[in-house]
Amino acid sequence: MTDLDPVRRLHALAGGIRGAYVTEAHIDAPFERVWDLLGDLDGAFGQVVPDMERLRVVRRQGERVEALARSKYGMRARLRGVQRPGWCWLQSRFLLVGVAAAPDGPGTRVAFTGGVRLPARAALIPLGVRREGGRSVERLTALL
Repeated sequence: MTDLDPVRRLHALAGGIRGAYVTEAHIDAPFERVWDLLGDLDGAFGQVVPDMERLRVVRRQGERVEALARSKYGMRARLRGVQRPGWCWLQSRFLLVGVAAAPDGPGTRVAFTGGVRLPARAALIPLGVRREGGRSVERLTALL
């Protein structure tokens, strides 16, 4: 069995969620620089993800993370998931955030997915997901 890099893994997981869309891009910056921003959940992450006004990690145990999120629209969520170099998958009952990065030559491939979840169903409401993914790529590029 072949191991999937984080970007391919994100595509695979999102493929099992109705309404999910993955935005993928190549960034002309080394993986370490890119992941320093994307992996900073308490700081730069909120500057990259357009809808995220604030994200605060409240518990971390190894790769397991629990965070409180607040959107720019005032919605709040307690997210739980996994974060490791190149990978972050956080979800609550109503929200999903997935980010991945993998070295690609001298640059980095990045991928974003997420959205508002339909409770008790493996589905996302697809409104604005493509636009938000594109804006995340733009913001990340600007910060680098």
